[in-house]
Amino acid sequence: MTAVPLYGAGSALAPFPAPGPVPLDTFRILFVCTGNICRSPIAERLARLELDSRLGAPVGRRIVVESAGTWGHEGAPMEAHAATVLGEYGADSADFAGRELLDEHVIDADLVLTATLDHRAQVISMGHAAGLRTFTLKEFTRLVQRVDPRTLPDPREGARLTERARALVRSAAALRGWLLAASPESDELRDPYGAPIGMFRNCGEEIFDALDPVVTALTGVDR
Repeated sequence: MTAVPLYGAGSALAPFPAPGPVPLDTFRILFVCTGNICRSPIAERLARLELDSRLGAPVGRRIVVESAGTWGHEGAPMEAHAATVLGEYGADSADFAGRELLDEHVIDADLVLTATLDHRAQVISMGHAAGLRTFTLKEFTRLVQRVDPRTLPDPREGARLTERARALVRSAAALRGWLLAASPESDELRDPYGAPIGMFRNCGEEIFDALDPVVTALTGVDR
């Protein structure tokens, strides 16, 4: 069986082989909001788009992206405006079903990114040693931008993509007590539920902009 390369489309390595089974060595990102029909689905599908775009699907799938809600609408479709916004970015909104946040989701996640500080607190309160791997999305963005990429394992030098991702989470957690937000609200995403499409577009733009440095730091590949 042909080995899956360690790096992605932004590297000078040979082209990817045909997609195969999901490798055992994966890194799981869990996005969390309230209902799991607006903010976290947008973040989940935009993150998937960016990872596959930069790495190619075979390698990009080593990073598994999921979402859930603290009051999740189990089995519910994505909010219509959220799906529209995803389409405007070229992201796939099909086959989505809302999920209520469960212990198993937190246990399985290597990184939990929430919409608000309250969501972050709820995840941490569930236990499972989640404190060092749970951040709001915008908080994590702020922190990873201060991590020197030269201190992270480099897949182009033989490191695994998942090894780099886990090192990034540890580095961000170490910086959290030293790099404080300008205000608590600056680390949060406002809920667009029930609002006109314009507010969903604003939310989508916030999420897209926050994900860019996160995906760059995780993969080492610029957009």
